[in-house]
Amino acid sequence: MLDHMVNKSHSEQNAFQFQTLGVVHSVYKEKFGTPRQPGLVPLARAEIEVMPPYDVDEAFRGLESVSHVWIVFVFHQSQREAWRPTVRPPRLGGNRRLGVFATRSNFRPNPIGLSLVRLHGLERKGGRLILTISGADLIEGTPVLDIKPYIPYADRAEDAYTGIADMAPLALDVRFSDEAVIQLAHLVPGKADEFRALIQSILSYDPRPAYQGNESESRQYGCRVDELNVLWTVVDGVVQVQGIEKFHES
Repeated sequence: MLDHMVNKSHSEQNAFQFQTLGVVHSVYKEKFGTPRQPGLVPLARAEIEVMPPYDVDEAFRGLESVSHVWIVFVFHQSQREAWRPTVRPPRLGGNRRLGVFATRSNFRPNPIGLSLVRLHGLERKGGRLILTISGADLIEGTPVLDIKPYIPYADRAEDAYTGIADMAPLALDVRFSDEAVIQLAHLVPGKADEFRALIQSILSYDPRPAYQGNESESRQYGCRVDELNVLWTVVDGVVQVQGIEKFHES
């Protein structure tokens, strides 16, 4: 159960309690490497395991006719003791401050997020009700508060604009060393091409912290993708995947 506090006045507060509807199972196991927005990596599939008492088929009747859904979730790894009125968005290089309500930062007064994802289906797995989705920017274990259908005529604004992030981020070129290709084929036999495309898509959007700038060009990073640890650097604006190994808890 999640407690949600909202300021009602200077002298009193309203307390709201939200039940966790479900939990996300994702190829993203940690924040680093997870896309900063939904839809950037459509190849990445995830599952939402619906928790009792909400895992009844009747509660999802009609959702099979929907292509996309809104996921309301909790930034469970980004909670702070106190909120701040301004944040440093990564898209702006991490150096410019904007008001928290003018951004999609995960550091918010109430750590609640909203993602639009593609729905691939609902099914039972071992008695559990599972929603399969793709294009999510959700890490493993993310608590889901609600699921809502995307309604094109109501949710799409033809005249929408923003002066903050008006274009999708530029994708970097991603190249794999011969050793990385061999390692991937050994680690995920039969799925090497699938994982290579997924890794390429994730790294193309440059997960590096924006504030590091060009200083990070000589640094090697480890990025977890499902049960793999991908080792890579950026040289002259090109992502170089140097090696891939089985992920081991430290």
